[in-house]
Amino acid sequence: MDLHAEIVRLHLAETFRISRETQDWADVVHVEIRHDGVVGKGEAAPIERYGESAESALAFVEQHGHLVGDDPFALEDVGAALAEVAGEQAAKSALDAALHDLQGKLLGVPVNRLLGLPRSGPPTSWTVWLGDPDDMARRAAAAAPLYRRLKLKLGGGDGLDVERVGAVRGVTDLPLQVDVNEGWSADEALDACNELAALDVQYVEQPLRAADPGGPELRRRSPIPIYVDEDCHTLADVVACSEIAHGINIKLAKSGGIREAIRMAHAARALGLGVMLGCMIESGLGIAAGCAVAPLCDHVDLDGNLLLAHDPTPGPALVDGVQVPSEKVGLGCG
Repeated sequence: MDLHAEIVRLHLAETFRISRETQDWADVVHVEIRHDGVVGKGEAAPIERYGESAESALAFVEQHGHLVGDDPFALEDVGAALAEVAGEQAAKSALDAALHDLQGKLLGVPVNRLLGLPRSGPPTSWTVWLGDPDDMARRAAAAAPLYRRLKLKLGGGDGLDVERVGAVRGVTDLPLQVDVNEGWSADEALDACNELAALDVQYVEQPLRAADPGGPELRRRSPIPIYVDEDCHTLADVVACSEIAHGINIKLAKSGGIREAIRMAHAARALGLGVMLGCMIESGLGIAAGCAVAPLCDHVDLDGNLLLAHDPTPGPALVDGVQVPSEKVGLGCG
């Protein structure tokens, strides 16, 4: 199989802010795997928090891409070979997605059919990035007619996080979720969770720093579910997460691809954990891979492509608040 990869810059329609950074653009890596004249495509969305970049992802694909071998259907062998090389989960995810896309095209079916899953999952949330309370309320009100869930970015460090949620709740009755991106201490988290329960927040995502020792106590005392993101990367993390959370956030850029994400979802179910599917800033190609896993999840946050000024590889369509993948073969993005 022949392989090609390149860095693609995705420009955001608006500056995006969370507790630890702001973004106007994101670099991703597009990977193509060619076999018998058919091209499978995947996307890597590296996470800086874990020491990954588009440059490091590209270098990984160029150095280790030969590990995909010559059989596009040998996903277990390919996954095991890639797992032997530490790090660069986003790059591995791109290779995994490209192989799934290639398989679908070779067989003439969409990826969801390959996996034996429904075409679409729960409605996606729309992310309201971190700002002052009035600004977040304004942006939430504007988004509410198009979406069925809203996820609010918190962790402002200014004591206004609950006020932010209250301001948004004042303009919409939609289900609300909040993502703190490791922005609270254990005491702050418990106080905030008690107040957020009164605002009918569905869950709080990653309120504490990863591996914070206060995790088990917060899980025990919080009146609303705690979901973890930065604490949960691959299948090996899921059991430990059951001690600190009520649910996990799966991202393909952390798991290394669709196959590992499916394993994580099943393991979480066995442990009685809720399952959420998240994303990074991604094009439709990256979101299409996420759509393949979405039917296994309780909550879906696949709006990365919807935040873009221009999507270079469109595929999924927003239908009544749900990210629905294309009916074309493979991942449906060309």
